[in-house]
Amino acid sequence: MNPKSDSINAPGADEGAGAVIAVTRALRVLEAFGVNDPQLSLAELSRRTGIHKTTVLRLARTLAADNYLVQKEDGSWRLGRAAGWLGACYQATFNVQEVVEPVLRELTIKTGESASFYVREGQQRTCLVRVEGPQAIRHHVRIGAALPLDSGSPGRVILAFSGEPGELYEMIRRRGFHLSLGEREPEVSSVSAPVFGLHWRLLGSMCISGPTSRLGEERLLELAQTVVDAANKLSYAMAGSQRPALPGYRQPATWHP
Repeated sequence: MNPKSDSINAPGADEGAGAVIAVTRALRVLEAFGVNDPQLSLAELSRRTGIHKTTVLRLARTLAADNYLVQKEDGSWRLGRAAGWLGACYQATFNVQEVVEPVLRELTIKTGESASFYVREGQQRTCLVRVEGPQAIRHHVRIGAALPLDSGSPGRVILAFSGEPGELYEMIRRRGFHLSLGEREPEVSSVSAPVFGLHWRLLGSMCISGPTSRLGEERLLELAQTVVDAANKLSYAMAGSQRPALPGYRQPATWHP
C-alpha cells in the first residue's frame, strides 16, 4: 500500500495542516454508519470513506479495542456501546439556543433583517429562536408563537422537505428555498431554507423576514443564497458533521438533532 496515495484518497485528509490524519480517518469510519446502515462490510467502509481496505481494517480494530466498533460473526462492523455513550452525552447536554442563535445573528448582520428558526409542532410551526434585525421598521414574531404550516415561507419549506405532495412543494424542493410576499400577513415578506440534523433528518426552517416595502421579490431572490448558506451552516452544526446538507425531505421533521 502506498501511504501517500491513501492519504490523498481519504476524505478530510487535507482539511488543515494541523489535522491528525489518523484521527480524521477514524472519524470518517464512524461517520460511515447511519440509521439505515447499522452494519457495514469492510469493503463498504472502504468505499464510503475512500480509504484503502487494509487501513480501514486497522482503524476498525483499533476502534473496536475501545468499544467504539463491534465486529459481527459475518465479518461486518457496527457501532459499539462507547459510540452510543457519546451520542447520549451529546443529547443530554445539547442546548439549541447556543447553537442556533449565533448563526441567526450572523445572518441578521449579513442581510440587515430579522432572522428566525422554526420547528414543526404537530400541524403548526413554532418560532424556537429569533434574532431581531437592526431596522426600525421590522416584522415582529414572538418566540414560542404557533403559526400555520401552510402559510408563509418557513412553514411551506417544512412541509416541502417533509414530503408534502404538490407542484408548489416540488418546486421548493428543487430550488432549496421559498419566498413569500404577504401570504400570512399583508405587507410581510420572507425567504426560508431547510435545516437538517444527523442523517439528514429535517429539523425545521430558517428565514429572514421584514416589510414587503423593503423585501420585494427581487430583493428576496438576492438574499436567498445567503439564507441557504446560513441554513447549511446550521445543518453542519446540528449534525456534528462536515458533510453538506442534502435534501432529506422524506424523513419526518423533528427539531432535536
